Amino acid sequence: MTHISPLPDPSTHPVLGNAGFDTGRNARAKIGFVLIPNEQTIEEDMIAHMPPGVGAYFNRASMPREISTESLAQLRGSLAEAAAGILPDDGLDVIVFACTSGTVAVGEAASQAELAKGAPGAKTCTLAGSVRKALAAIGARKIALGSPYIPELNDNVVRYLEEADVSVLHAHGMGLKYDTQMIRVSPDYLVDYAQAIDHPEADAVLLSCGALRSIDVIDRIEQKLGKHAICSNQAMLWDCLRLAGIDDKLPGLGRLLREH
Repeated sequence: MTHISPLPDPSTHPVLGNAGFDTGRNARAKIGFVLIPNEQTIEEDMIAHMPPGVGAYFNRASMPREISTESLAQLRGSLAEAAAGILPDDGLDVIVFACTSGTVAVGEAASQAELAKGAPGAKTCTLAGSVRKALAAIGARKIALGSPYIPELNDNVVRYLEEADVSVLHAHGMGLKYDTQMIRVSPDYLVDYAQAIDHPEADAVLLSCGALRSIDVIDRIEQKLGKHAICSNQAMLWDCLRLAGIDDKLPGLGRLLREH
C-alpha cells in the first residue's frame, strides 16, 4: 500500500487555505451557440476567431438528417432545451440559433422566443438575422446570393432577404442535401464560386450557410470581387460580439469585422 504523507498545516502554508482566482477565460463575454445535429464547421470557426476573454459554448437541437424546409422546421421543438443546456449555472451574455436556413424555416421571431425560454437574460439572435444585420451595416441593398442549398431552401432565403428590403439580383444553390456534403466544399472553390455568381450591379456577394468554410477565404473573395462579401459565420461572429459589447476589430475576416 502506498503511504500518503499528511498535508502541511494550512496555518503555516497559507496557499493551501485559500484558492487563488483570476478572471478566467471568459471574463469579457460568454456566447452560446445552438447548432443543428450534423453541423461541423461553426464550432471550429467560432473558437478560432473569438477575441481573448470571450468564451464560445455549444449545444445541438434535434432534426432529421436531410436538410429541407420541413426537417428544419422541426428544430423549433428543441431550441429552448438546447439553449438551456449551455452554462445553465453561469448564464450567457448572448445566445444564437446558428443555422441560416433553419432560422428561415422556423422563423426569426419564433427562434428568438425559443432561445429566450432556454437562456433567460441572454440577448438572442439568429444566423439569418445576423446576415440581415451585416448587409444593413455595409449598406448592401442589392446582392448576389450563393449557397449549398436545394432550390426550395434557396428560394426561402431569397424571400427572407427581400422581405428585409434586400434585392437579390442573382441566386444560385449547389443542390446539396446533407451537411456532410456542405462541409467538404473547398474554400478555394468558394473563391471561384463567388466570382461566378457575382452580378455587376450587386453591392455585395453573400455566401449563405454556416456549414461552408467561407470565412477562411472571405478576405480573398473581397479582393477578387473588389466589393463587399458577407458569409454566414463571419456575420454571426460579428453580430454576437457586438451584442455582447465586444467592439474589437478583427483582421483577416473581411471588411465587416475590420470596419464595423
